[in-house]
Amino acid sequence: MKKVVSLAGARPQFVKEAVVGAEARRRGAWEHVLVHSGQHYDANMSDIFFAELEMKQPDHFLGVGSGSHGAQTADVLAKFEVLLMREKPDTVLVYGDTNTTLAGALAAAKLKIPVAHVEAGIRQHPKDMPEEINRVLTDRISARLFCCSDLAARNLAGEGMTAGVTVPGDVMYDLYLKMAPRLAPDEARARLALDEGGYIVATIHRDFNTDDPKALAGILDGLNRAHRESGLEVLLPLHPRTRKRVAEFGLEDSLRHLRAVEPIGYLDLMSLTLHCAAAVTDSGGYQKEAYYAGKRAVVLMPDTGWRELTDAGWNLLCPPDAERIASAVAEALAPAPRPENIYGAGDAGERIVESLAE
Repeated sequence: MKKVVSLAGARPQFVKEAVVGAEARRRGAWEHVLVHSGQHYDANMSDIFFAELEMKQPDHFLGVGSGSHGAQTADVLAKFEVLLMREKPDTVLVYGDTNTTLAGALAAAKLKIPVAHVEAGIRQHPKDMPEEINRVLTDRISARLFCCSDLAARNLAGEGMTAGVTVPGDVMYDLYLKMAPRLAPDEARARLALDEGGYIVATIHRDFNTDDPKALAGILDGLNRAHRESGLEVLLPLHPRTRKRVAEFGLEDSLRHLRAVEPIGYLDLMSLTLHCAAAVTDSGGYQKEAYYAGKRAVVLMPDTGWRELTDAGWNLLCPPDAERIASAVAEALAPAPRPENIYGAGDAGERIVESLAE
């Protein structure tokens, strides 16, 4: 039987693996070997997704943990290479745009093992952001490129890549549809004493937002202004990096009027999103998940890989400036026509497995 090694290590990858891995096992398409790099090793940031998304436990755990980009990438590369030489898979599956993604693709490509990249073809500025570097290089060395949208496929074609490119849609939409019956917004709100439509969900974790004191201060100030001007509470699940920087930069007072909480799992996050008024985020995945839940998002990035949503006027790009964040939140709270059928029909996982099983 064909063997596929699937490598994940961060929240967005767990989400995608939950869909593709489950479909592969359901079909008996191949021997599916799941490897957890350990890039997100905190229980709230990693283990919770295995429980909530009904994923199989990893067959291998690389135990990489946190570190600089170079150290983390190198650690995954070295450890994953040893594992691949032992497992000898026919294909390596990587997801998204993290250090784990690039390291896994490099290890496989150098061993002449075909790489399949789920969520290929996304492009955004600045070109020196770590995620952009990771996704561009991963696409270049992948044999199979699975795109979420036609725009992503056009991006690849513009760079001379057409072989092995398909557009199955977004596996995160598959997951949202699968999990929708299990979402419990009333219960999630009750645990946090939040009123329906009475709060904004905010997530901040990108290094260009968290590692720059001026940017982080501007974002927190903007969230506070949005809170004061809208009368809505701001729920802020704090990523470990963000919490560390808040303390390092002496910004604890900026959290006093925000509902800063520990990171929360997928089901709670999406349940809370269903009943929120709007979202504010620098997460590539969550800005799209908010769209699936019917909520507009203020995207705290200079650009986004999900330009389909900003081009349609649904999501709003915004710099880390307090006044502009408050203004963008006010705009996001206004009704707008929701664009439809951008990221497939909810069968991306099936189409990816069918393609790889051929």
